[in-house]
Amino acid sequence: MPASDYQDDLALLTEAAKAAGEIALGYWKRGPEAWDKGGGAGPVSEADLAVNAMLERDLRAARPDYGWLSEESADSTERLAAKRVFIVDPIDGTRAFLAHDGGFAHALAMVEDGRAVAGVVHLPALELTYAAALGGPALLNGEPISPSTAQHVEGSTVLTSKLSDDPGHWRRGVPRYRRSLRPSLAWRLCLVAEGRYDATISLRPAWEWDIAAASLIAECAGAMATDRNGSPLRFNRPNAQSNGLVVAAPRLHADYIAQLRHWPE
Repeated sequence: MPASDYQDDLALLTEAAKAAGEIALGYWKRGPEAWDKGGGAGPVSEADLAVNAMLERDLRAARPDYGWLSEESADSTERLAAKRVFIVDPIDGTRAFLAHDGGFAHALAMVEDGRAVAGVVHLPALELTYAAALGGPALLNGEPISPSTAQHVEGSTVLTSKLSDDPGHWRRGVPRYRRSLRPSLAWRLCLVAEGRYDATISLRPAWEWDIAAASLIAECAGAMATDRNGSPLRFNRPNAQSNGLVVAAPRLHADYIAQLRHWPE
């Protein structure tokens, strides 16, 4: 597909993400009905479902030949045969959303032949919109962004969970990094893309809807985004998960991969 068509899809995703934000803010801090999905999948709310319904309706109407994968839609193997697929998290960070924390995001990607080629991560409560299309720059509210220049794991700032402090994940023991966390995984990748943090890692499987859009934004900014073993990320897989995640500028990324133990899928 020509790069201009990726820009067309990016414009479509951006418009949809901002419409999603308007719906979400209509529920935010107003006590929306919520329940646990069970099986360790976490909470879902009526806001998640309202956003998902709008996105599925509008995006699929605009691109009827594209496949569909969303955290809040029943999955279908039909998407596996599609050349192009929308991969969507209607609200990434539902716990934060329900706790009146503005760090929730709408993450929307278009994937072509397994590769993310257009993506938007929109945080409506914080008025932040990250966007990128393959071959173009990564933008935050229309301005180009780039990752930090950190080169070594020691002393780097990393967005990750306490799981990363388990020595079993490291070849030479847990490095002396500075660990923080944000509720939305998509936002964590974008914070690395704009250089506010040096890296983000996930040492457990990462759902595609959490990382497809943001991994493209990070790559277009100049960072590398791979699984925990350093293998390229591929999307629209049958299990819709990656084998963990490492995102950082190239030299720092290489140092993380060298220090992490490889983990079989």
